[in-house]
Amino acid sequence: MHWNFGDNPENLATELAHAVANDLRAALRSRDAATLALSGGNTPKQFMQCLSLQKLDWDKVTVTLVDERWVPPDHPRANAGLLRKHLLREEAAHAHFVPLYVEAPTPEDGLAQVRARIDTLALPLDVVVLGMGDDGHTASFFPGGDQLRNALDPKTPERVVSMRAPHAGEPRITLTLPLLVGARARYLLLTGDSKRNVLLDAMKGGDYPISAVLEAAPELQTYWCP
Repeated sequence: MHWNFGDNPENLATELAHAVANDLRAALRSRDAATLALSGGNTPKQFMQCLSLQKLDWDKVTVTLVDERWVPPDHPRANAGLLRKHLLREEAAHAHFVPLYVEAPTPEDGLAQVRARIDTLALPLDVVVLGMGDDGHTASFFPGGDQLRNALDPKTPERVVSMRAPHAGEPRITLTLPLLVGARARYLLLTGDSKRNVLLDAMKGGDYPISAVLEAAPELQTYWCP
């Protein structure tokens, strides 16, 4: 794993935004199109805001989410709303957004439609930015998840699965491990000592969902600050 340390969350967000923007520019020079998958939560807000100011051909960038709660896009806990508020503005207002939620009563009911959307993306993804919870989950790979084994299977043919877990809150939908670690550039954004300690424990063999990511993507770029 490659560590990148920041003095504070603002500087960390700026550094990661520059790195991701450079990856997207490189993709656009090579393929005239780029794909970016981002995580929700509180930690990436500043990073999204910094990234939205980066000058590049955003109209050629497709943005999607690593995972989503199965709630309507205007729900306060929807990752789509977070992304629209903090990223899809300023320079990045012209990016194309592919949401993971569709109008269906459950993620299982909407799974076929979401899979069809993901199948339209140019793969592999160019950039993936992951986060991590204090329980070691990343994306919607929650401990005890009903589809966790399938989602973490490095040989699963599925690109997206539903997820229900005791501590996940709402039902979820998530991209699977092969799609995420198969990206050309992979980042993990963390803040705080507690999450760093969980990650260090996972690196030493601790049994967390993030451990599967570390095993499959040992060159993961981790951005952390206190």
